[in-house]
Amino acid sequence: RMLTRTPGVVAQVFLFLSIVLVIAIAVIQINQQQILSPGLKYGIVLDAGSSRTTVYVYEWPAEKENDTGVVTQTFKCNVKGPGISSYESPGALAKPFDDCLSKVKERIPAHLHKNTSLYLGATAGMRLLRLQNESAANEVLASIQNYFRAQPFEFRGAQIITGPEEGVYGWITANYLMGNFLERNLWRTWVHPYRKETMGALDLGGASTQISFIPEDSQQHFNSTLQVKLYGYNYNVYTHSYQCYGRDEAEKRLLALLFQKSNASSSVDNPCYPQNYNTSLTMKYFSGSLCTQSLRPANYYPDQLVNFHGTGDPGLCQEMVSLLFNFTACRDREDCPFNGMHQPKAKGNFVAFSGFYYTINALNLSGHFSLDDFNSSMWFFCSQSWAQLQFMLPKFEEIYARSYCFSANFIYYLLVHGYNFNAETWPQIHFQKEVGNSSIAWSLGYMLSLTNMIPAEGKLIQLPLNPPLFAGLLVFLTATALLCLLFLVYLCIVSHNRKDITRVEHVFISE
Repeated sequence: RMLTRTPGVVAQVFLFLSIVLVIAIAVIQINQQQILSPGLKYGIVLDAGSSRTTVYVYEWPAEKENDTGVVTQTFKCNVKGPGISSYESPGALAKPFDDCLSKVKERIPAHLHKNTSLYLGATAGMRLLRLQNESAANEVLASIQNYFRAQPFEFRGAQIITGPEEGVYGWITANYLMGNFLERNLWRTWVHPYRKETMGALDLGGASTQISFIPEDSQQHFNSTLQVKLYGYNYNVYTHSYQCYGRDEAEKRLLALLFQKSNASSSVDNPCYPQNYNTSLTMKYFSGSLCTQSLRPANYYPDQLVNFHGTGDPGLCQEMVSLLFNFTACRDREDCPFNGMHQPKAKGNFVAFSGFYYTINALNLSGHFSLDDFNSSMWFFCSQSWAQLQFMLPKFEEIYARSYCFSANFIYYLLVHGYNFNAETWPQIHFQKEVGNSSIAWSLGYMLSLTNMIPAEGKLIQLPLNPPLFAGLLVFLTATALLCLLFLVYLCIVSHNRKDITRVEHVFISE
């Protein structure tokens, strides 16, 4: 009887332990699992502008929010030298890029290089070169393709983006950085902001300028409206790019106009240059561009030098700058500010970046300010001599410092007479260079749009026990529990039968 009882006790202990272990392993496996992020993805965008190329590195979590990556800028590098459209021989491109690319390689983990997409977007400088000399533009792009195919990154091509694309990508960047597409709620999850208005974007480059915003009625201006889908929402954005109205090309048009009005003299007064400033420029510099073709003199000698003498005359500078805009083509129609272009009424708040910001910064202004403040600062700045200006702007390069008076007047005419901002609506413009550590530039918007097409990766779940071991233990312990249970049932039956036999024996003996 003792021998029968001992296996029963052992079976009960094993059954109990098996059940406890099954429950314990299941609880640990569920509660101790770790949800791991699939890590970061990286992207590189080269903003090949008319005056310089800037390299941006962006990163975002591999899992996405409503099909769009939450992208942040982690590195920025200015390539030395002019914009790619200025290189005389395509072979000269490689050396300036090497310095920035070596820094980029250090910023991105080496094992991710081959999976990091690299894009080059060229803007108005290359748009002009393609119009002027298509084979030269193709040579530059081919040279870029060859250079980047030899890099360890996944090169996705070099393309010349259109003016409207540049405008709408800038609009995406500005609104993304201002938190108008996504914001974190109390539970630290990303949500769409409730009733948050988007901002308009004003971008001033070297060869073109862009205005982008959501108008009151987007259907009315359907031809100039682009539909953008971000984070599950659609936006109808009015955007227009004015070629030849970038800061550099507009100034070349002014110089060509002054040269024309001086009857092609070899010495020309420039009311927008500071008093006592003198410089010699080749005819090719200010008359060789496609933007100045209509102002090119009959006796055009590209290498002939022309001396420009600064007179620092704010009133005359304004008068000359106004001639760069064709305000008569619109015939006083409200929806047509200049050059015969139709534009809806500017609505809401705007962020003005790139050339707008740098000019405002040179005038010692920042953020929001009144139109009167802008005008008085501009007038004061334009009245300075070259010596005074060098003292005011000690760190600025000569080519920029001499031109800020022109830039300020050009911005005034573009915003007030071109886009119809007035004393009341001017404070709605916020002049800003960056938000946090991210530059306001079309390149981030470009990256955000491209992440719509990059597949998301699901979260990875790390378990305390790997699935085969977990399954094996469950099967083993469950089988042990079942065998113990069956053995106990068997013992019960045997014990019951023995009792019956003993009872029968008792009855038989008593009879």
